[in-house]
Amino acid sequence: MQNVLLIISGLVLLIMGGNWLLKSAVALSLRLNIPKIVIGMTVVSFATSAPELIVSIKAALDGSPDLALGNVVGSNIANLGLVLGVTVILGSIDVRKSFYTTDWPILMVASLIFFGFIYFDGIIEFYEGFIMVILLIAYILFLLKFQKTAVIDEAPEDDEAMPKLKLLLFLILGGVGLWGGSELLIQGATGLARLYEVSERVIGVTVVSIGTSIPELAASIIAVLKKEKAISLGNLIGSNVFNIFAVLGITAMITPLQVVDDTLLSNDLLWMLGFAFLILPLVFIPRGLRLGWRDGIVLLGAYLAFVYFTI
Repeated sequence: MQNVLLIISGLVLLIMGGNWLLKSAVALSLRLNIPKIVIGMTVVSFATSAPELIVSIKAALDGSPDLALGNVVGSNIANLGLVLGVTVILGSIDVRKSFYTTDWPILMVASLIFFGFIYFDGIIEFYEGFIMVILLIAYILFLLKFQKTAVIDEAPEDDEAMPKLKLLLFLILGGVGLWGGSELLIQGATGLARLYEVSERVIGVTVVSIGTSIPELAASIIAVLKKEKAISLGNLIGSNVFNIFAVLGITAMITPLQVVDDTLLSNDLLWMLGFAFLILPLVFIPRGLRLGWRDGIVLLGAYLAFVYFTI
């Protein structure tokens, strides 16, 4: 019963946090005159990736590297399969040219760098983590310098100016709400999962990754309902890049990440690359530069297949 209450409390906090974070992100984009997709790929992505970072660092320090790695791999899969799938089922997304010229290639490069660092020797060392953090800084600078004119504002009439203090308060409340909600959700879900004696890797790529992806799901659904779809898509792409470069990079710099269960390499990592690649053809088929409900069903179906074969 305690685990169920933790899960419910976590979900409530996550929804509230997602709403606060979205309001502050839109207001920040107005104040800085930066396109919403850039805010989505930086401020919102970092805040919604905070649970993955906290969970992975704690798991690695506690001697559970598979939980730390599985959390990131599973979260990246869940972001594209579960979160993006549900999001586009609820409302179609018109994709901008910047998606295939910069956003998707950066996501694939980040995924392949992660693959190259860990697949052959089964470990991410300190220097590899350091390289990831440097690439993260370069990624943020690139967004801020070159992406400012890449996206047209979709719903300017809904924009709301916000005083600096209120903006900061909403940003902090949103981040804390997402983090706290994820913590409660993960504790409850992990408690239930361990009753069935499930391995750390499986817990990481399913239960924990879904728990840490709930912030992205909450923020993206709220963004779609409020017609802020640029943030929704930008948040998911940015969050996956942040998960790799920031979460794994910072964690590996604190303590090396050694794979314990090789299935993470032979199964989960390949699924992650597959999902990252899949969204490119879906953007162009059946209708160019658009993700609709049919694409959502494909993504959600693929995610359910991943969970089925993993468990």
